Amino acid sequence: MQRILRHPVRSVERAGLHTGLRWKLSAAIALVAGLVAIALSLVVHNAARVSMLDNARELANERVQLAQRNYELSGRPNFPSIKIDDPGLPPALREKVEKGRRASDVSEHAGSPPDIWAAVPAKDGHVLSLHSHFPNRSADVMRDLDQALVIGSIAVVLGGSALGVLIGGQLSRRLRKAAAAANQVAKGETDVRVRDAIGGVVRDETDDLARAVDAMADALQQRLEAERRVTADIAHELRTPVTGLLTAAELLPPGRPTELVLDRAKAMRTLVEDVLEVARLDSASERAELQDIMLGEFVSRRVAAKDPDITVRVVHESEVTTDPRRLERVLFNLLANAARHGRPPVEVTIEGRVIRVRDHGPGFPDELLAEGPSRFRTGSKDRAGQGHGLGLTIAAGQARVLGARLTFRNIRPAGTPAHLPAEGAVAVLWLPEHAPTNTGSYPILPLPATTD
Repeated sequence: MQRILRHPVRSVERAGLHTGLRWKLSAAIALVAGLVAIALSLVVHNAARVSMLDNARELANERVQLAQRNYELSGRPNFPSIKIDDPGLPPALREKVEKGRRASDVSEHAGSPPDIWAAVPAKDGHVLSLHSHFPNRSADVMRDLDQALVIGSIAVVLGGSALGVLIGGQLSRRLRKAAAAANQVAKGETDVRVRDAIGGVVRDETDDLARAVDAMADALQQRLEAERRVTADIAHELRTPVTGLLTAAELLPPGRPTELVLDRAKAMRTLVEDVLEVARLDSASERAELQDIMLGEFVSRRVAAKDPDITVRVVHESEVTTDPRRLERVLFNLLANAARHGRPPVEVTIEGRVIRVRDHGPGFPDELLAEGPSRFRTGSKDRAGQGHGLGLTIAAGQARVLGARLTFRNIRPAGTPAHLPAEGAVAVLWLPEHAPTNTGSYPILPLPATTD
């Protein structure tokens, strides 16, 4: 299940759980709050200003009407600030008054308070007018109102930002918990559920996502388990007839045809055994049988028995607690892969708890470096043509049982163009500092830097 779930998890990571969702949501809320505050402030400011100017015009009209009555009774302007035929009266206002209409007007001037005019026609043909400015008290009220609007807008923006941080932080935490749980599922921890990991009382879209991921993980687990059972059953059923075929082939008379039949029968038996081993490893039921061994001495003796031409170098001897049979299986599979797909010389280096197997061939295919070993895939054309692609898959599975980590990389000098072949492939087995327990669990190890 780890290989199948790797791509969805990558997609979740690419979706941006670490791109500042909290701050993006906060900025969005602050921006909307700021725009709304500015719009409301402009509306309130204009409404208040228009209302004050209308009040000032009404007051000017009332005063000029009182002045008109006094003028008609006494024959002279005895009201303060009233002028007769004022030459500064705006022409448009004068035309309205000369037609016998009462009129008022507000004149705007940049950098100075608005001018308020009010005028009425007198019975003797003269024009009575009143000229005043926007009251200082009203201007002070407008300044106080503007200051209050600015302070309120800033408070709204800050409050919106804080609200965005709280909401975004909660959502971000839930998504991070969901991503962490999904990563655990991708690593094979089938008992982990994303919905339980995110917790919380409030139900939102995050819960829908968590339930969908849990359903996907359950479906994939069921499918993988079904495929594993089918594979194991097929391999088990083939075991008996293949063994019988091999026995019958050994009874054939000597000759080239008999050799060909025996060779193919042995290859089929090896394939069936490998498929059964992969099925057992996939079931996660394998447990290591631990022993204390000197790693350098162990590897040297096993490699010398398998192929004396392989160079073994012990940089630093170390005593480890591991399963010798499984360690030998991993080592032999790596050596077989190097011999089959690489070129000599093949070198084995032991340094502490680290075993490196290097060949001088064209290197591992890009698919293996990106996704890890895959069954029945032998790689690129340069590393194809032999085998079934199960060797490295079994090596990786046995390494997991040992609590070890198996990595692959190519030797490529700095500055070498990507289209040129590598100068060799290196498989590195990192044995754990603490051996796996009887339950198959083992501590998580830090990722040491590769020194090759």
